[in-house]
Amino acid sequence: MAEMGSKGVTAGKIASNVQKKLTRAQEKVLQKLGKADETKDEQFEQCVQNFNKQLTEGTRLQKDLRTYLASVKAMHEASKKLNECLQEVYEPDWPGRDEANKIAENNDLLWMDYHQKLVDQALLTMDTYLGQFPDIKSRIAKRGRKLVDYDSARHHFESLQTAKKKDEAKIAKAEEELIKAQKVFEEMNVDLQEELPSLWNSRVGFYVNTFQSIAGLEENFHKEMSKLNQSLNGVLVSLEKQQGSGTFEVKAQPRKKTKLFSRLRRKKNSDDAPAKGNKSPSPPPDGSPAATPEIRVNHEPEPAGGAAAGDTLPRSPSQPAEASEVAGGTQPAAGAQEPGETAASESASSSLPAVVVETFPAAVNGTVEGGSGAGRLDLPPGFMFKVQAQHDYTATDTDELQLKAGDVVLVIPFQNPEEQDEGWLMGVKESDWNQHKELEKCRGVFPENFTERVQ
Repeated sequence: MAEMGSKGVTAGKIASNVQKKLTRAQEKVLQKLGKADETKDEQFEQCVQNFNKQLTEGTRLQKDLRTYLASVKAMHEASKKLNECLQEVYEPDWPGRDEANKIAENNDLLWMDYHQKLVDQALLTMDTYLGQFPDIKSRIAKRGRKLVDYDSARHHFESLQTAKKKDEAKIAKAEEELIKAQKVFEEMNVDLQEELPSLWNSRVGFYVNTFQSIAGLEENFHKEMSKLNQSLNGVLVSLEKQQGSGTFEVKAQPRKKTKLFSRLRRKKNSDDAPAKGNKSPSPPPDGSPAATPEIRVNHEPEPAGGAAAGDTLPRSPSQPAEASEVAGGTQPAAGAQEPGETAASESASSSLPAVVVETFPAAVNGTVEGGSGAGRLDLPPGFMFKVQAQHDYTATDTDELQLKAGDVVLVIPFQNPEEQDEGWLMGVKESDWNQHKELEKCRGVFPENFTERVQ
C-alpha cells in the first residue's frame, strides 16, 4: 500500500508539472499574440540586463586570468631551463659558480611563489565571485515561470468573473489559486529586486581588489627578480674582467693523432736509405706527395759538362719557366741517369749555389694542387691564408708549433688530410719561413682557436 501511495504521489506530481507547463505555454502564446496582457517590471528587466552583462564580463575576466597564469607557468619553466643551461656551461673553476647556482635557485622559488600567490589572491577570489551567479540565474528563470503562472491565474480568474454564467465555486477556487501564485511570485521578486542591484554594485570593488592584487604581486615579483638579475650581472661582469686579464688559459682541442712529423720523418728516412748506398731509389707512384722531386735553381752559368744531363730533365707543365731551367747537377727524373754520370753530377752540383724549392703539394695530372701560394717563391707551397696568434701556446709535441701572441703563421694544407684533427691547422711561422725557406724544419700543427685569421 505504501508503494502504491508513493507511486501515486509521484504520478500526481508529474501530471501536475505537465499541466503547469501546458498552461504556461498557452499563456505565453496568448501574450505573444496580444490576446493576453503581460505583467511588466521595467526596473527588474534592467537589473536582469545588468546581471547578464556582469556575468559575461566576469566569465571573460576569469578566462583571461587563467591564460595569464598559464603564461606565468610557461615563463617559469622557460626561466628554469635557461638557468639550468647557465649552471651546465658555468665551468667549475670559474669564480662565482656557487653564487650563480644560488641565484638560479632563488629565481625558481620566486617564480613558484608568484604563481601561487596569483592563484590564492586572484584566481580563487575570481572563482568565488562567479560562484554566486549560477544560483541567481536559476532564481531569475524561476521567477519568470512564476510570473507566467501569476498572469495565467489572473486571466483565469478574470475570465470566470466576466462569464455570463457565474460559478461561484470555480470563482472562489480561481481566486484562491491567484492569491497563492501572486504570493509565490512576489516573494521571489522582492528577494531578487534587493539582490540584483547589490550584486551589480559589488562589481566595482571586486575589479579594484582583483587588479590591485595582480598589480601588487607583479610589482613585488619584478622588484625581487630585478635584484636577482643585478646579482647575476655582477657575477658575470666579475667573470668577464678576470677572463680579460688572462686568468683563464685558453685550451686547445685535444688531438688524436700525435707525433705526426715524427712518423713522416721516419717514413722519409726509410725512403732515403737506398740513396746512401749510391743506389737509385725506385720512383714513387704518380700523384703521391713524394712524386715531385726537389728542384735546385742555379744562379750561375752551368759547366758544359752538365748540359747534357740538364737537357734530359723533363719539364712539368705546372712548373714556372725559371724553375724548369735547372743546372746539370740537378737530380734527373728517376731512371734517366746512368750510374757513370752520378759522380760528375754530384761534383757539379756541389760547386754551384742553389735555391731549393720544395713543390708541395704534389702535381696531380699535370696540375699543382694547393692554395694561392703554390708556385710563389715568397710564400710556402700550398699557402692558403695567414693567421695571427692571439694567445701564447706551448707546444706539447715535436710536430707542434710554439706560438707567442702576435706571431703570424702561414697556413698550408696537410699532405694527408686524414692526419688533420678537428680544431688544428698546419702552418709555418712567417718569421721562420722568411729565414729558412724550408718546410721540413719550420712547419708544424697548432690549435686554431689560439689564432685569428688576418688574410
